[in-house]
Amino acid sequence: MNARSTKIVLCAGARTAIGHISRSLSELRADDLMTDAVKATLEKAKLPADKVDGLVVGWVAQSVEAPNIARVTALKAGLPEQAQAITVQNTCVSSIEAVAAAGRLILSGEGDLYIAGGTEVMSRMPYVIAGSRAQKELRSLDTVKAKWGTLLESKTVAVVDAMESGLTDPVKKINMAGTAEVCAQMYGITREEQDAYAHESFKRTVEGWNRGFYNSHVVPVKRDGQVVLEKDEYPFLREDLIAKPQMLSKAPALFDNSVYSIKDFFRDYGHFVDGVKYEEGKSKGSVTLFNSCGRSDGASAIVVASEAKAKELGLEILAELKGWGFYGNNPAHMGVSPALAAPVALKAAGVSFDQLDNVELHEPFAATVLSIFKLGKQKYGHDWESMFKAKRLNPNGGSIALGHPLGATGTRMLLNLIYALRDSKGRYGMMAACAGGGMGGAMVVERLN
Repeated sequence: MNARSTKIVLCAGARTAIGHISRSLSELRADDLMTDAVKATLEKAKLPADKVDGLVVGWVAQSVEAPNIARVTALKAGLPEQAQAITVQNTCVSSIEAVAAAGRLILSGEGDLYIAGGTEVMSRMPYVIAGSRAQKELRSLDTVKAKWGTLLESKTVAVVDAMESGLTDPVKKINMAGTAEVCAQMYGITREEQDAYAHESFKRTVEGWNRGFYNSHVVPVKRDGQVVLEKDEYPFLREDLIAKPQMLSKAPALFDNSVYSIKDFFRDYGHFVDGVKYEEGKSKGSVTLFNSCGRSDGASAIVVASEAKAKELGLEILAELKGWGFYGNNPAHMGVSPALAAPVALKAAGVSFDQLDNVELHEPFAATVLSIFKLGKQKYGHDWESMFKAKRLNPNGGSIALGHPLGATGTRMLLNLIYALRDSKGRYGMMAACAGGGMGGAMVVERLN
């Protein structure tokens, strides 16, 4: 083993414009969007493809459509045939894992320069026939087709929505929106507070686009010489929410409506809501589609290299990767895991929270962000909320407005962070995200002049 100590740096990166589910990018495959991101990254970095030692890609909805999507993408993007190719899956922090994996490969001496990133086309997440091929209905594809009309009546075969199944924790039996409501109830986050946060996310995102921030690293998606999607889709679909914030209050609460009440929620999931009981007439549901992130399609990538290799190739070094950390908590409290992962990453980097100039925090739900504000301060003295109010946290919006293409979000956030540091001339930055299953991931970078 040729393990070594070396600085790991981040050079140019790029991402595709993010499409809203079932809209502009819905007909494109995840490997095609990842190929777009890799090619754009090579171009922005002015990096010859033959200098890349490998590609690491995060993809949540892994399927046989592109087995080992990193390998499929590497070949489509023109990377060397002998290049290493690794696909990773750590749910919503998959592309954070991809960057960390690239760093580990460099530290182990396996290579000097990697492209890391992630991709997701939630529009193409399949409906799955679940069951054993030992069952007579599933013996062959011809049998499945012949018995298609009776499959739904089978006691041993099920037709499953892979998206909904994937967004439900199989251990605690609660979906991701449910975990957000658990946090809202535990930490006393009101509907009004969540709507106000969501409004600000949309406002900052559109402002970021309008002043040209995203032009630094977002590339339009093109096919056959035509632009399919020029800029992120969802914030402009919901742009009216900025001018009319009262519209946010019109969205029905997911767990407090005529079909399913907050009392039902406490009956089913109250055992996860530590320290809080249902109160008749007082308990209110708060999580809505408008104060939650959109389901999305997109891809992102960044160059991860040893400092020596980056300098040898004359690459622009945007930041040093100072450290990272992952931390698992109760899957039903998934959304607050960034508050727990952040101290691990900060310790690894030798940086304190108070030294951070910019922070990018994943916004799957306004409820979880606001819960992190409370937990982080109570447990570690980390004042996330003050950073948000000072526009040092998510100054250019976040996942609520931009959308959340699962495997691509981590690198999307890392790009936001690096370019926000460049604009603010800050030194240290951190990004942190939660993930299904209760995983949290965080990374700390230092901007280099």
